[in-house]
Amino acid sequence: MPQVFNRGANGLARMSLVILGLVVTSLALTLNELQRSPYLTKQGERLEQPVPFSHQHHVAGLGLDCRYCHTSVENSSFAGIPPTKTCMNCHSEIWTNADILEPVRASYRNNTPIWWTKLHDLPDYVYFNHEIHVNKGIGCASCHGPVDEMPLTYAHASLQMEWCLDCHRNPAKNIRPTGDPIFNIGWRGPNSDNPVYCEQGTGNCSLNGPYYQVTGQQMQHPQKFIDQMSMGNYLVKQYHIRTPNEIQSCETCHR
Repeated sequence: MPQVFNRGANGLARMSLVILGLVVTSLALTLNELQRSPYLTKQGERLEQPVPFSHQHHVAGLGLDCRYCHTSVENSSFAGIPPTKTCMNCHSEIWTNADILEPVRASYRNNTPIWWTKLHDLPDYVYFNHEIHVNKGIGCASCHGPVDEMPLTYAHASLQMEWCLDCHRNPAKNIRPTGDPIFNIGWRGPNSDNPVYCEQGTGNCSLNGPYYQVTGQQMQHPQKFIDQMSMGNYLVKQYHIRTPNEIQSCETCHR
């Protein structure tokens, strides 16, 4: 039987397989990077809102605490969006005729909600609870970023599963004392110049020396921390945070 293909066809076939493999690999890598890209995650994107609310002005400029607007963050899975009445507590007295605030006045006048555009829109199959994170030592800025520097708010993190798991594998690097430090957007963690003192055997900590911040009383056997990891590992135990294996399990977030 005569030879159908010449000898060079073998090399051509091998080259075709190599090229096909490279194309498939490149496509897989491209799709992998695409699903992590801001194009799909909307990370860093400033979405249009009915009112251009500035966290920078209200947090850094006026010193408002997160809880003034997000009232349920400490005791609910949902941090809460402030009702228009909260806005009007101030804006019935200041900027009363500003055109930019007409949607706020109309909402209050007509008793209708302001339809804000959701920035952190998690899928329905993901369960997230603000209360447990806040009360276990995760600060607002750990997820929401430096909102005090945002004239218009944007999603600081991708909120993809790998991003969440990175913290769940080693929560100590993000844990801080509960209470006011949680809502301190500028928190930088302890260092030799700004140590954190915690009473041994408890999660009671102070940033103002070995004294309770409210009563001013001396702590019992205060422990001094000058780095994040040593303090974080201590607080992980005091706040009874479950082991990384437990908080990485599927049912923690997918219920």
